[in-house]
Amino acid sequence: MPTRGIDPAGLPVFVYGSLLDPVVLARQSGRRGLMRLAVRAVLLGWRRVGLRGTAFPTLVRARGCRTDGVLLRLCGAPIRRLIAYEGVAYRLRRVRVRTAQGPRYACAWIAAASLAARPGEIFPHAQS
Repeated sequence: MPTRGIDPAGLPVFVYGSLLDPVVLARQSGRRGLMRLAVRAVLLGWRRVGLRGTAFPTLVRARGCRTDGVLLRLCGAPIRRLIAYEGVAYRLRRVRVRTAQGPRYACAWIAAASLAARPGEIFPHAQS
């Protein structure tokens, strides 16, 4: 997703995988302390599964499932760096998450469904 035209206040991004680790988030975004600004969020109707051939997750639609994560507002260099980190397998897609402050629209890095691990493939961080 191009970063031109992103609101200077920041793009709301739902993170649910490796970026939940504050060390990884700081290293990959180039900005320390981002996790302190995070808001807990839940994405309903999606399940975290493995990205085939990697140790990283992606999301697939799954009725009755939920994925816990956090919502971050990202702009400038941090969002550009994270887009590069996520790579070509992922696209930022618009999703609606729930927070303690109510529902919010955000973007989440989601790979094509064809790249998701098949049922039965082992992924240690999968949840339903």
